[in-house]
Amino acid sequence: MRHSNGIRRAALATTAVTAVAAAVAGILPGTAMAAGTTAATPPPACKTSALQVSAWQAVHRPVGTGTGAAVVQFKNVSRKTCVLKGHPTVAGAGNGSPAHNTPLKVTRKGKAATVKVRPRGKAWVKLTFVQVHGEADGYCKSGKDPVTYPTMVIGLPRSGKHQVALKDGVWAECDNKVTVTPVTAVKPS
Repeated sequence: MRHSNGIRRAALATTAVTAVAAAVAGILPGTAMAAGTTAATPPPACKTSALQVSAWQAVHRPVGTGTGAAVVQFKNVSRKTCVLKGHPTVAGAGNGSPAHNTPLKVTRKGKAATVKVRPRGKAWVKLTFVQVHGEADGYCKSGKDPVTYPTMVIGLPRSGKHQVALKDGVWAECDNKVTVTPVTAVKPS
């Protein structure tokens, strides 16, 4: 008998603690208490207008005289946190106009993850091109002519297309191919 009274007291104590915890959490009697009752709404995707985009030649790039590789930076200039995710699309903007785009064949490298970008925060992608070789106009190992663009149009899933020039030169590449990393919170070199 003594043993069953101890179990009964333990059950009553557990019920009392659960009732106090539910009352503190604001759960009404008779409703279910779910684990993690406060589910925060994730930030929305960054709008095109929320992003300031800049680009420069990467420190680590293939040997050659073309652009080789570039880092593209996305800075959140809005007052709200937003998210970026995915691999970019890339197109050369002929005559500096998005209307005259030449889409490049994109090879994705790495797994995409959601990157939360706070106000004034930054995220990056790295673009690696088929390199131009030689001096003056250069040449492509494939035998095709190298191409230069004053600007590139970088598209991000759910975050629009962004036309950007290099801070240190023009975009020069061969074969209209590019390898891209997904958006990352770590600045590539």
